[in-house]
Amino acid sequence: MTDDPKTLVSTDWLAKHLKDPDLRILDASWYLPADGRDPKAEYDAAHIPGARFFDIDEISDARSSLPHMAPPIEKFMSRMRTMGVGDGHQVVVYDGAGIMSAPRVWWLFKLMGQENVAVLDGGFPKWLAEGRETEDMPPIPRDRHMTVRFQNQLVRDVTQVAHASKLGAPQIVDARAAARFRGEAPEPREGLRAGHIPGSRNVPFGELLTPDNTFKSPDDTKAVFEAAGVDLGKPIITSCGSGVTAAVVALALERLGHQDWALYDGSWAEWGMFPTVPIATGDA
Repeated sequence: MTDDPKTLVSTDWLAKHLKDPDLRILDASWYLPADGRDPKAEYDAAHIPGARFFDIDEISDARSSLPHMAPPIEKFMSRMRTMGVGDGHQVVVYDGAGIMSAPRVWWLFKLMGQENVAVLDGGFPKWLAEGRETEDMPPIPRDRHMTVRFQNQLVRDVTQVAHASKLGAPQIVDARAAARFRGEAPEPREGLRAGHIPGSRNVPFGELLTPDNTFKSPDDTKAVFEAAGVDLGKPIITSCGSGVTAAVVALALERLGHQDWALYDGSWAEWGMFPTVPIATGDA
């Protein structure tokens, strides 16, 4: 793979830059309750040297009833200042699944106007498998100011997505597993209807990854989108269960040079809850 500090970097790249004074590493591990994993406890036990823990559920909009919605600008700035992440830093985000929740934090940084942020390809499992160094003590952060320029074009709400569903443009790409997309498997969150946003295409995020949870090559990635009927020449809104793995699809698009995309932050946690918006089932 080609290392790109604005999208994706390899474990080799990170190992080489580990001691860079302006590098900031974030452990953004997050799991569904059914996974039975505690990301903070795992971070406390072992993490990449210098990594800070980024709590996706806490660094979110506490006013929303929806899970981990993007935080207000002020909250993001204040949390990053406390964590010692700010202007002039190169940020690398990883997670304990390989590639699952780290792209969500990559998207959050992009949403806040930060460009120098990348996801670690293969994440912590790959780092461990290669026998690389870990530590169990958190770093001592020094406050650092971050200048935020909110990028409104990178996020969509339910009204905008309903409009896209009705008009057939932009395209909506759903990152959930095929059985959930078709409405054949129950949703992990209670009270949600089963199915998908009418007109959306299904690209389960796992199909964009290799068996060792690294991203497929750009050519293979392109083939996955095309097989799902996605036109890579047109705008795209990414969606999933709660706005986490939708960012895996967004990162895959960005790597292909497709920059006309946005993420539906509420995703199915919002759409599946509203009785007034239509749903589709099956492959249609």
